Amino acid sequence: MITSARARFIRVSARKARLVLDQIRGKSVGDALATLEFTQRAAARLIEKVLRSAVANAEHNHQVRNLDDLRVVQAIADGGPSLKRVQPRAMGRAFFIKHRTSHLTIAVSDEVNGTRGVLTRPRHMRIRRLPATVPAALVAAAPAAKARPGRTSSPARGKGRAKPKEKK
Repeated sequence: MITSARARFIRVSARKARLVLDQIRGKSVGDALATLEFTQRAAARLIEKVLRSAVANAEHNHQVRNLDDLRVVQAIADGGPSLKRVQPRAMGRAFFIKHRTSHLTIAVSDEVNGTRGVLTRPRHMRIRRLPATVPAALVAAAPAAKARPGRTSSPARGKGRAKPKEKK
């Protein structure tokens, strides 16, 4: 059963929180808590609170008793609204300061063979797999892309540049 916890309007930028969340995504809850305990970033303390809340939600809402089976299946830091401040500078100028906030979401699950509908990796880190209907032998035996005659296949020479003619 997938259980989540969310902390909104946290006073840490989403970019800094993602650095910590990437370390715990996919780990068991015990390993994730140990990692957060020894991570020397301010976001780690805030993320630890959200993770403990997700574990408590799993215990209370879904009666999960064996906490060793829980894994972090989703860990997301979305950007929240920014607090805008003005810093006065010399000769009447003003510098704007943005105190960024974020929304942290952590989901834990006790399912053994994965999760349905929850992404365990961000989209840019997913591994593309071939459909099960395509045998691997056909993929290996597929002919390579044909190079056009008179053109180089190496990208170092540039696109569309012809090979130098050989001397006889």
